[in-house]
Amino acid sequence: MPTHAVTNQVPPLPDVNTVTSQPALDEGLRRWAGQAAYDEVCALGARAGSAQAREWAVQANENEPVLRTHSPTGERLDEVDFHPAWHELMNVGVGAGLTAEPWTQPSGSGAHVRRAAGFIAWSENEQGHLCPISMTYAAAPALAANPALQQRWLPQLASRSYDFGLRPLDQKRGALVGMGMTEKQGGSDVRANTTRAVATPGGPVEGGDTYRLTGHKWFCSAPMSDGFLVLAQTEAGVGCFLVPRALDDGTRNSFALQRLKDKLGNRSNASSEVELDGTWGVRVGDEGRGIRTILDMVAATRLDCILGSASTMRAALVRAVHHARHRSAFGGLLVDQPLMQNVLADLALEVEAATTLALRLAHAVDEGDTALSRLGVAVGKYWVCKRTAPMVAEALECLGGNGYVEENGLARLYREAPLNSIWEGSGNVNALDVLRAITREPVSVEAFRKELALAHGHSAVLDAAIARVDDVVRYAAEPGAEAGARQVVEHLAVTLQAALLARHAPTEVADAFVASRLGGQHGVTFGTLDAGLSAAHARAIVDRAFIA
Repeated sequence: MPTHAVTNQVPPLPDVNTVTSQPALDEGLRRWAGQAAYDEVCALGARAGSAQAREWAVQANENEPVLRTHSPTGERLDEVDFHPAWHELMNVGVGAGLTAEPWTQPSGSGAHVRRAAGFIAWSENEQGHLCPISMTYAAAPALAANPALQQRWLPQLASRSYDFGLRPLDQKRGALVGMGMTEKQGGSDVRANTTRAVATPGGPVEGGDTYRLTGHKWFCSAPMSDGFLVLAQTEAGVGCFLVPRALDDGTRNSFALQRLKDKLGNRSNASSEVELDGTWGVRVGDEGRGIRTILDMVAATRLDCILGSASTMRAALVRAVHHARHRSAFGGLLVDQPLMQNVLADLALEVEAATTLALRLAHAVDEGDTALSRLGVAVGKYWVCKRTAPMVAEALECLGGNGYVEENGLARLYREAPLNSIWEGSGNVNALDVLRAITREPVSVEAFRKELALAHGHSAVLDAAIARVDDVVRYAAEPGAEAGARQVVEHLAVTLQAALLARHAPTEVADAFVASRLGGQHGVTFGTLDAGLSAAHARAIVDRAFIA
């Protein structure tokens, strides 16, 4: 016998297009990639916003990967079993060209923006499976240090066919590549690695000089990938090697999975500890230049960290806005109440700034603007990824207790939110990298200044922030600058975001962002936009955030 009527509960998210419902992404894709790319990514956005995709995300995370180290008769297997939902997600992501395809397209074609927009649109539901997709995208520029190896691997890395299973490269329709950099004793200090690589000519792997590697890797995500870019010590210093999981003759390479990490989030994706014992690899680049070689991969994965964080924030914002539009309290819908409007508008500003910056940096890759990419990606990776955790926490709070339970997906997003701040260098590592770029690569600073100058004249506040960049750059070159590196990065990041919004966002969005982030009209937490922001402008910002 029912005890009460169920009322005032929020309905499930409807099927939406994660591109067309998000003007910042929609407009950026049109601006920098063109109509053909727009049509393709919109089709992906329709799939991403479907109930089916959301269900795959739930299933892939509730049914985590399982490691099988040995067969019943004692032979090494080193296999990880994934739930079918993982493979469905991978099939769509790879099939949408989110791996290495842009590197096969001509410069200026918009291919990297197309991929970036697709990455944001598709990862809004599930982030774990984007890890192998991201690493495969990022491996292509690193392989350029060995043209023969790149020629052999790039067609499969750029393929739109998801081909799971242990087989030699020439028997696969598509391939994925992972990365093994960090070790127990060093973490981000990869020069402290102890894994050794010994030149051993004539190994069972084509593509260049062969070596045998002995040692370990403490974090190796997506261990079922077909190959891995691995750092190891040589006689000349740290080298970079491509380690295939299957040798050319079809036998297994020595790649022993010790265990899977029990992680805070990103549960759908397997992250493993690996032992290398006489493992075959092919050298990529010169001996002693391995860190320089793999940094080309790191730069690309850092861009994907920005894309993924922008997408995670967007997913959280959608749930908060959807809840506020349907939930009543104290005599009216939450979305109509001034303080909730302030919170939602503030969150929406953060998402739009992150999305616009992410697409602009992808456009720089399309244009071959390595100078802007060098500083812009390091700055953006630090800032956008840092903002994700507090932003998702605030979005979760908009739902009250309903946000703290698993059913609506915000709890999973909350666990996911800190990850990109750690991947590819934590906050301090990225902040110090910004100082290196400023002091050692002045061309990147000049490119950054030119980008900011395009927004000159928008407002006195923004002009002052742009002018202050010169002071920040000078400070970065001083002997004691390391302790203040985070302040350097914050000013550069927020000023760049403001400059981009001044040029590309509606007036109410740009003005509110500049006033709050640069003009001092903001508190410490989200939801502290200046009380003078008109209700009409606040509502316009919220309405733009999620067009349902």
